[in-house]
Amino acid sequence: MMTRRSLSASPSPRSPKRPKLEHLTSEDFKNGVFLAPMVRSGALPTRLIALQHGATLVWGPEIVDKAILHAKREVDPSTGVISYNGVSRAIFATHPIEKPYLIYQIGSADPELAVQAAKTVMQDISGIDLNCGCPKPFSTHAGMGAALLTNPDLLCSILKALREAMPLEITVSVKIRLLPSQEDTLKLVERIIDTGVSALTVHCRTRNMRDRDAALIERLREIVDFVNGMGKGVAVVENGDCQGWEDAKRVREVTGAHSVMIARAAESNPTCFSPTPMVDLEKILWPKYLRLAKHLDNWWGLTKFCLAQFKGSYVTMKKSEATQLRNKLSQAKNFEDLSDLVDNSWTGEEVFREIVQSIESRPPREHRLIMPSQKAVPLESDDAASLAKSICGSPYGSPGSEPGMITPIGTENPEPPGSGAPLLPDEQRRPLPSMITGHNAVTPTPTPSC
Repeated sequence: MMTRRSLSASPSPRSPKRPKLEHLTSEDFKNGVFLAPMVRSGALPTRLIALQHGATLVWGPEIVDKAILHAKREVDPSTGVISYNGVSRAIFATHPIEKPYLIYQIGSADPELAVQAAKTVMQDISGIDLNCGCPKPFSTHAGMGAALLTNPDLLCSILKALREAMPLEITVSVKIRLLPSQEDTLKLVERIIDTGVSALTVHCRTRNMRDRDAALIERLREIVDFVNGMGKGVAVVENGDCQGWEDAKRVREVTGAHSVMIARAAESNPTCFSPTPMVDLEKILWPKYLRLAKHLDNWWGLTKFCLAQFKGSYVTMKKSEATQLRNKLSQAKNFEDLSDLVDNSWTGEEVFREIVQSIESRPPREHRLIMPSQKAVPLESDDAASLAKSICGSPYGSPGSEPGMITPIGTENPEPPGSGAPLLPDEQRRPLPSMITGHNAVTPTPTPSC
């Protein structure tokens, strides 16, 4: 097992110099392709590679509010890696190079705790995102994740508290799932937009849906139009069944979303944000990832897990070769067991330097997905009213949907974030929305239990 380097409580003197970037705004959440928050797979090395290959912004894995509150912030003087350490676990790790593009996701059911957690990490991130989409019992039993979808008062109070407490340079956003009813979804969305968020990500599945179920992306266009009609400039981000940079064009064309967030495809290949993602991953990406992870003191178990998820096309490799390497990975117990994959050359510092140079020479926030026919025209109030009236009874996802709205077969999203962190290396009411009727929105119809 690797020995843990001595840590410093002060910033690393060796941190690379970078051009100063303006803080994030709602506009930075538009025309982009983002890395979704993912348990284990959203590790620091993965986020850095995603940024190098074109991800506009990256989300860290969900961290429950209480988990980060008593963590100790430490900086590795050799690499500049910033770790928030618990008694025996690394709760969260980042690096200054990703700060301008990093969104920290919180799991919370308490406005005060959410604010405390956000303040704990605010010096190292650019935005705070509230997780309202995780349907797993470990999250929902405590009122977090998807449970907040049926408690909009609490959900909105957390967002308002975060927006009031955070400085303007820290954005506040939220990630939700669809409610069974489109009307209820719109009512909830309206209340969320009124809290002052910069962006709204919609995972186009309901709480009861699972990865094997095709995302209901055809429902998103009316939500996007409705948000545009509110005139607050909030970005709507689609999440669900996008396969990469090129496929993001299809998703945006179908949904009208301002941006697209990728989960499962990025877990399989974090270079999918490039128009020409890597192939032969076992031969090309594995050595690079191994060197980078070892240099950053990424926990071996987490590194091994990420490598095992990488899957892509084979061009020069035979599948039999890939199978051989995967068998070797399954038997490996540490980095040294895979030394031959890197030709016994652990040049992680060079890999990291290349990533830094790539990010600085081609800032990810300048990597934009501009649609040929893109013309964002906000709805007039009369149009918004017509939209709301037309919603009742719409057969979303019914047979006869347009061909362009069909989700590719065999696509899935990763499991929602978990609370476990890796150890350190060593260590049917259908009222109209209130913006139309003039009265407060009614609480959405509760989603049935899982």
